[in-house]
Amino acid sequence: MTKRRKLDELNIYWKENCQCELRKTATQAVFGDGNAEAEMVFIGEAPGKNEDLKGIPFVGAAGKFLEEMLEGIGMKRGDIYITNIVKYRPPNNRDPEPKEKEDCNEWLINELKIISPKLIVFLGRHSMTRFFPTEKISDIHGKLLIKPTSEFGKQAFLPLYHPAAALYNGGMRETLIKDFKKIPKALEKIKSA
Repeated sequence: MTKRRKLDELNIYWKENCQCELRKTATQAVFGDGNAEAEMVFIGEAPGKNEDLKGIPFVGAAGKFLEEMLEGIGMKRGDIYITNIVKYRPPNNRDPEPKEKEDCNEWLINELKIISPKLIVFLGRHSMTRFFPTEKISDIHGKLLIKPTSEFGKQAFLPLYHPAAALYNGGMRETLIKDFKKIPKALEKIKSA
C-alpha cells in the first residue's frame, strides 16, 4: 500500500474517531497536504479561517509567504508535506489548548510515521513544544536538532518562527527568511550523517 493510500485511510479513521472538542465548532477537519514521499514535513499549529473553509492547511497569507520562502530555496509546495498539530480550527483563531493538542496527537504521530521524513520543520512554538516542551523558540529557532524519540527513533528537527507571526513583525520576517535558507544545508547534513 502506498504512503498516500495509508494517509488517506488514516485521515478517514481519525475524522470519525478523533475526540477533539474543536470538531463541534470547526467547519471540517483539515488534513495534512502535500507529497506523501516528502523528505520534509512542516508542522504548524492549527487551521485558521481560510484553512477551515477550504480543508487545506496553509492556504491564507501565511501559506503564501511559506510558498515564497520555499521558492527561495528552489522548492515548491508539492515537494513537501504540511500539517498541523491540531486538525480543527480553534474558535476565533485562539491558541490550541493542551487537551486539544493531546486529542489530535496520535493522528499527527501516525501521519509522521507513515511519511517517515528526514527532517521535521516546526512552524512556531506550538508544534515545537510537542517535541521540545522545555525549550523556547527564541533560543533554538534556525538550529538543527537531532534527538532520539520514542515514536521515530533518531529524528532531525528544525524549529522556525511561524510565517503568520513574521507577517506582522518585519524583524521576525527577516529572521525567518534567514533561518529558512538553512534548510538545504540541514538536509545535506542529515543525508550525509
